[in-house]
Amino acid sequence: MKSLTTLFSSLILSLALAGAAIAGETVNINTADAATIDRVLVNVGPAKAESIVAYRKANGAFRSAEQLALVKGIGLKTVEKNRDRIALGAARPAAKAGTKVAAKPMPATVARR
Repeated sequence: MKSLTTLFSSLILSLALAGAAIAGETVNINTADAATIDRVLVNVGPAKAESIVAYRKANGAFRSAEQLALVKGIGLKTVEKNRDRIALGAARPAAKAGTKVAAKPMPATVARR
């Protein structure tokens, strides 16, 4: 009986940890492809995910999660359900290989110290 209890407890613990790992996944809506958006966001299927990507291509990067509600088929309730899954890092063009990125100059107030 004790081994059955241990097995059951282990099973419950592993399912809880797996659920936490899945729930913790986020998606950058400014860089992700439609398949990733579809996989991570709740109540967003393939058609809505494609609409999000098309809207982003036509209008530029999203500046807030609420802007997703401007996409046809996405409402504020869907945005709220997914708020913890949405990341907003701006899309940046990839640097070419061998290209050096110039450092920003230090502000004068910091440089004098």
